[in-house]
Amino acid sequence: MIKINVDDILPNDKYGEIRKQKRIDLISYKKKRRISVGPYATFYFESYKTMLYQIQEMLFVEGAPEGQLEDELYAYNPLIPQGSNLVTTLMFEIADENLRHEFLSSIGNVEEYISMEVANDKIKARFESDVERTNSKGKTSSVHFLHFDFTEDQKAKFLSKESRVCLCIEHKNYNHIAVLGEESVSTLVDDFST
Repeated sequence: MIKINVDDILPNDKYGEIRKQKRIDLISYKKKRRISVGPYATFYFESYKTMLYQIQEMLFVEGAPEGQLEDELYAYNPLIPQGSNLVTTLMFEIADENLRHEFLSSIGNVEEYISMEVANDKIKARFESDVERTNSKGKTSSVHFLHFDFTEDQKAKFLSKESRVCLCIEHKNYNHIAVLGEESVSTLVDDFST
């Protein structure tokens, strides 16, 4: 299993010395891994690098109290691709609180209607099932953690960089598709070699 270990984490004082440069590097890296689908949905594709940065930041900002490192590793290691999948954080980003509430209330269970298409082969998103993402009133969360698990054939098509790759949300109240550009596909190819 590909994961972040205790030995991979820098002490806060050492991390503080390189924090500014790490942030600059990660902004550039994440830009290629950010895909908008429709007006409100943004997929942020995760990797070992993004999760390592997230853990380092959480520890730095919160002062790394006892037990926090273990909690962060437990929370973020499952979001690292394992060589045959892609992992994403989906965020519905709406600044206006009333509009956000109304919108999220209209797309209950949206996680069941998300897929990735590779050469017309649909890969349904697998969502984290440990937490209910839609409440009893039908309002969904603004954040979802999703996995796209590839067969060997689907992986080969993706890695060829010749197949059209799309992200799809096909909910009756939010139906949008985005075609991934060459730059985005190229950076995601790296997730299959980890």
